[in-house]
Amino acid sequence: MILVKDGLVFDGTGEPGFRTNIIIKAGRIHEFADEVDEAQFDKVIDAKGCWVMPGFLDTHTHYDAEILAGPGLHESVRHGVTTVCIGSCSLSTILSPPEDCADFFTRVEALPREHVLPALEKYKTWTSPKEYIEGLESRPLGPNVACFLGHSDMRCAAMGLGRSVDASVRPSKEELAQMEAWLNEALDAGYLGMSTMTNPWDKVGGERFTSSKLPSTYATWAEYRHFHKILRKRGRILQSAPNITTKYNVFAFLAETASFWVRRPLKVTLISAADTKADPWLSTLVTTTTGWWNKLLGADLKWQTVPMPFEVYADGMDLVVFEEFGAGEAALHLADELERNELLKDEDYRREFRRDYEKRWSPRVWHRDFYDATIVECPDETWVGKTFGEVADEQKLHPVDAFLDLVVEHGTKLRWKTTIANHRSEKLVKLASDKSVHVSFSDAGAHVRNMAFYNFALYYLKSVWDAERAKTPVIPIEKAIRKVTGELADWYQIDAGYICPDDRADLVIVNPDGLDDSLGGYHEAPMEMMGGLERMVRRNDDAVVATLISGHVVYERGQFSEDLGAKRLGSFLRVGEPSP
Repeated sequence: MILVKDGLVFDGTGEPGFRTNIIIKAGRIHEFADEVDEAQFDKVIDAKGCWVMPGFLDTHTHYDAEILAGPGLHESVRHGVTTVCIGSCSLSTILSPPEDCADFFTRVEALPREHVLPALEKYKTWTSPKEYIEGLESRPLGPNVACFLGHSDMRCAAMGLGRSVDASVRPSKEELAQMEAWLNEALDAGYLGMSTMTNPWDKVGGERFTSSKLPSTYATWAEYRHFHKILRKRGRILQSAPNITTKYNVFAFLAETASFWVRRPLKVTLISAADTKADPWLSTLVTTTTGWWNKLLGADLKWQTVPMPFEVYADGMDLVVFEEFGAGEAALHLADELERNELLKDEDYRREFRRDYEKRWSPRVWHRDFYDATIVECPDETWVGKTFGEVADEQKLHPVDAFLDLVVEHGTKLRWKTTIANHRSEKLVKLASDKSVHVSFSDAGAHVRNMAFYNFALYYLKSVWDAERAKTPVIPIEKAIRKVTGELADWYQIDAGYICPDDRADLVIVNPDGLDDSLGGYHEAPMEMMGGLERMVRRNDDAVVATLISGHVVYERGQFSEDLGAKRLGSFLRVGEPSP
């Protein structure tokens, strides 16, 4: 038995915390107790001065490959996450052959194909949604897992990858029927729903169909509605993304989710609500409109937001925001460095890049300001700490030319950063706390060299706690804890997010004194499943005292249990069912 002693317990309901002892027995919460005999317990965790809360839910990850080769998911567990959702953004590794999965998965999620493909080839033994669950549960899972079925995966498996990325081809009746059958099988097996993608940034990698858009983006709205009808009838979730450059098709999603008080609403979660530098007014418009739409038209739309400054790092040209305009897309199409450099040196190309850069009123996500992009590593240390704009001024060049010159000279050894969104702290905490927004979209497992949002829940609690201590409260801390625990579990209909007798003992113990600015610090850590590739992370070991999964202490005071990744602790969480 385990005793969590004298902690302030927040149970995930949004009610104020209460001080008690938690007794854990056989992997579950046995009872709360005021008086205990410590001698009868195998382990005692002193939680005095700490917050004890349900383990966090990370409802938007791309762990689909990592969970096979490194199922402990240590970096999420370190930050108190005990449940992850995979199969996001139309990308799952369930139906399609390993090579196809690697092609449509690795470029958009900025993962090395040479590591992802071998993992899929080694572990992928399934070809159906039900078999996939069996495959996952044969692995020594760390956190619990819930899953979406990806539309790109379905399209690829039904049509073949080549036909699925051909704009002139539509699925046949038989192919559409097969996709519907797979979706129904997945929902019968307990999947969350289906993920799709309409944003044209997201591209296929590999050598066969490189730079094609993801298969899901070639579908018509008539095709999407076939699946929406099934999801609506079954009360399951559509996860998707609008075209985040033009943003116009968000109105189609609004129409799909609304019940208009004559039909069941379609549960929709979209990426992403963000306070962007390019459109600083947009997030307020989005949340206000969504709130009224949900209320007046019986809709159920939730935006996802990562509750941290959206700071991204890039090595040379390798950054997904370049996909949003023609010149950037052309460069990313060329994987060979010599070919890419020839393009970057071409004067006609540079004129095109400058035109795209200077279109200040065109739809965009990146603010396209090289004066707001700082060099953090460069073989020529003269430039470290300066913006590309400052380099341009010193060399009397256009900022685009200064940037491209350095990329040609140093390639991926040139490392730089910029903050695209969520740069205003007061605005950020209000946005993340909005009723129409889910605290989500960590993208854990993806973008290993340019994003690091694994500790998103801790950063959100820090923001709320900072506002409260500054006498400018936005939301009570117990409500904030609910937003990263019980609120998500209820909406996703999975057995997680609460602390209650007889519940599975998934807990995180947090020292509130550790919720400080170090949560935003930059670190790198090797990934064993990717040959020691350095993964960018944000990490603060002073915040999480311990993480428990199914009553096992898997992380405590900076150290992982030997069981994590070696012994199955987590389960596949089926919609509407208690976990084993």
